[in-house]
Amino acid sequence: MRLVFVALVALALAAAVGLGSTWMTTTRGTELGTLTIGAWTARPRIGTTDIDPYSRATITRNGELPIGTGDGIAFTARTDDRKKPLDGRCDVVVSGVTPAARFWTMTLYDSKGHLVANSLQRYGFTSEEIVRGADGGFEIHIASRARAGNWLPTGGIERYSLMFRLYDTPVGVATRTKRDAPMPQIATVGCP
Repeated sequence: MRLVFVALVALALAAAVGLGSTWMTTTRGTELGTLTIGAWTARPRIGTTDIDPYSRATITRNGELPIGTGDGIAFTARTDDRKKPLDGRCDVVVSGVTPAARFWTMTLYDSKGHLVANSLQRYGFTSEEIVRGADGGFEIHIASRARAGNWLPTGGIERYSLMFRLYDTPVGVATRTKRDAPMPQIATVGCP
């Protein structure tokens, strides 16, 4: 009887640890196959048959539709280049150039993965509508109050993330450094 009890306790403990670790990796993500350039992070294999089981579970849980490898890649940033979390009460500037791509989008999401509500209904920019400098570079101001030029309103939310999607681009599984893919810089320039 004692052996059966010990076996049941061990089985329950193993199930709790296994289910708990699976829940944590599907809600918080995993670093398997991750590409990080500056503050930007992507999972190039997420749109392929080589996807790891944890990423597959995360996609299923969140109901996401990933970009296929032949179509492009999606980068996410939750911090600036100095690892400070993106705060909607602060002024943040995304600037620089982008990797070669036929088309790109940059979208603002809240911590739950929803578009950030705002009265202007401005949720992001595309490569076709952004105002650029003479050198081809750009600046996007992300702030709660209006700014001149390219501005994304945060509504003053505490935390947000940026999604930078590149379509028809050579950036992907073989990319390893900023030299391979020059990503825009993210800088917090002021907080109240």
